[in-house]
Amino acid sequence: MSSQFSNISGSDRSATNPYRVLIVGGCYSGLAVAVNLLEKCDTIESPIPVEITIVDERDGFYHVIGSPLALASRSYAEKAWVKFKDIPVLQRPNVRFVHGTVSKISPENKTATILEQPNKVERPEVYDFFVAASGLRRVWPVVPQSATRDAYLEEAGRHINAVVNSTAPVLVVGGGAVGIEMAAELKEVQPHVNVTLAHSRDRLLSAEPLPDNVKECALELTQQTGVDVLLNHRLKSSTPIVKDDGTEVHEVEFENGHKMIASQVIMAISRSIPSTDYLPAESLCEDGHVNVRPTLQLASDKIPNAESHFAVGDMINWSGIKRCGSAMHQGRYAGLNIHQIMLQEMQGKEPTFNELGQIPPMIGLAVGKNALSYGGEGMQHGKQVMEWFFEEDLGFRIVWDHLRLSGNKS
Repeated sequence: MSSQFSNISGSDRSATNPYRVLIVGGCYSGLAVAVNLLEKCDTIESPIPVEITIVDERDGFYHVIGSPLALASRSYAEKAWVKFKDIPVLQRPNVRFVHGTVSKISPENKTATILEQPNKVERPEVYDFFVAASGLRRVWPVVPQSATRDAYLEEAGRHINAVVNSTAPVLVVGGGAVGIEMAAELKEVQPHVNVTLAHSRDRLLSAEPLPDNVKECALELTQQTGVDVLLNHRLKSSTPIVKDDGTEVHEVEFENGHKMIASQVIMAISRSIPSTDYLPAESLCEDGHVNVRPTLQLASDKIPNAESHFAVGDMINWSGIKRCGSAMHQGRYAGLNIHQIMLQEMQGKEPTFNELGQIPPMIGLAVGKNALSYGGEGMQHGKQVMEWFFEEDLGFRIVWDHLRLSGNKS
């Protein structure tokens, strides 16, 4: 049986001529690729020389799931962003982090153009394997917009100061998962603050393919935290005004005519855009997500060396709700599949690929002290579910250990 990878060079690999793997994005899926690939290449039986370069516009790993709490708690904000130089498992000579972005790639030449911070100096980077793991571009305050940990802490601090010192309700606009968690965490951490969650539809989580009982449970749990929930309230306008005492507030009006005064208006409508503009247009679907095979390789036959190019995480065109767990799972598969191709080239073994199946709708939602989960076994909710899925730090410890970022193998 002939292999689709028979055209890959069979040149000898050594410490001075390692496989070069370029990963764009150092969050859940990108780090999962790196850790799983390194573990495979490090095996005593079949060691493979590899050099990994991770390019990210941030200077560290940011726990996106923790954003609602990071923007309500200063102590948690410190924890949620870990500089890449402080991730133990990746402090090794054959792993390099580049603070910057990739502006384009040439699959035919296997070369990427990197714009490196802080001076945005443009330079080429040659690779043997390429992994796109840059996710979705999300707006503030869904995620911080800062590129460095120091700037992020200032950004989060300003936001926390503004809500803590509010003299009128804080309005969170958008009743998806982000809005629910943001409103609930703010009320949990700052119980003296009046928090209102406004959603344009008649049910929370209206954009997600979930059963009605899940959406009803999300509403009940949100209300139990003390958050006031306004359904069928589509925001029409928010106008800053200055009160007689000099305090700046927002005069808010909804499409249904309801008006209110808010100290802060937090837009939790994600408007997420795939971060894929550096990829060939032939690899993308109409909305900008990346078309991939079940092996996570680029699906287009029009792209040279498509079998050496992978995409993982929220940026791919695949079934299922965008979730951290799925991103890490895809990253693991991509890392293992890259290793299979390396083994084929070095040892002539036919690759046995891990293939991604269709992902049914599932969700884990943290709402104050409780959580809600929905998946193949139906819906569960309560404090025990919070412990299982998130513990006390919105899943930071769970994710850190799952990715083995301390350097301990599972």
